Amino acid sequence: VQLQASGGGLVQAGGSLRLSCAASGRTFNNYAMGWFRQAPGKEREFVAAISWSGSSTYYADSVKGRFTISRDNAKNTVYLQMNNLKPEDTAVYYCAGTNRVVPGLTISLHDYEYWGQGTQVTVSS
Repeated sequence: VQLQASGGGLVQAGGSLRLSCAASGRTFNNYAMGWFRQAPGKEREFVAAISWSGSSTYYADSVKGRFTISRDNAKNTVYLQMNNLKPEDTAVYYCAGTNRVVPGLTISLHDYEYWGQGTQVTVSS
C-alpha cells in the first residue's frame, strides 16, 4: 500500500492542524494505521494508532486529550486532528500501516510495514 501524508504547516502555540494520510494500492480497511513523529536529533516516536475498523484507538500520553486519530475507509484516508498544539509537538509526522495486527492495533514502529513520506509540523511559541 502507498501512503501519502499531507496537512502539515506552521501554526502558533494553541492552534490546530489536521493531518491526512491517503492510502492506495491495496485494501485499506485491512490495515491498522498509526501516526509517528520525529523531531530533529530525536528518535521516531509513536503518536496515535487506530484499528482497521476504527473502533479502537490509542494515544501517547504526551498527546492524549489534544490529538484525535480517525479514519474513513470509504475514502482510504486516516486523519490526525491536532488541537492545542505546543512547541514540543514540532516534528515531521509520518503515517504508517500494517496488516500484521488486524483486528487490533500496535504502537510499535517495528510492526508497521508501510510508511508515508512525512509532513512537517512546526509550532511557534
